[in-house]
Amino acid sequence: MIIYNVTIKVHSAIQHEWLDWLKQEHIPEVMNTGCFTDFTILRLLEIDDAEGPSYAIQYRAESKALYNQYIEKFAGIMRQRSFDKWGDQFIAFRSVLQVVN
Repeated sequence: MIIYNVTIKVHSAIQHEWLDWLKQEHIPEVMNTGCFTDFTILRLLEIDDAEGPSYAIQYRAESKALYNQYIEKFAGIMRQRSFDKWGDQFIAFRSVLQVVN
């Protein structure tokens, strides 16, 4: 199993609207690609939230091939939609993990 982790720091001025958008629009679009089987939304604790909260969204893919399919066919579009809607009011970084147990 592969976990595609997206960690995002969101500006406090948009945090509630952004979280609603994430749950209602963005995650359903990502899941509708068929590349992932499940997801989890987490809020990071014990970090500096002065400028806004940080979240990690973890998407689970059954194989590296499905993750690669998402990156090749869909990731660019999804990232552009996020920037079109929120501009520079968030910062994101991504990592890929393999479940070993």
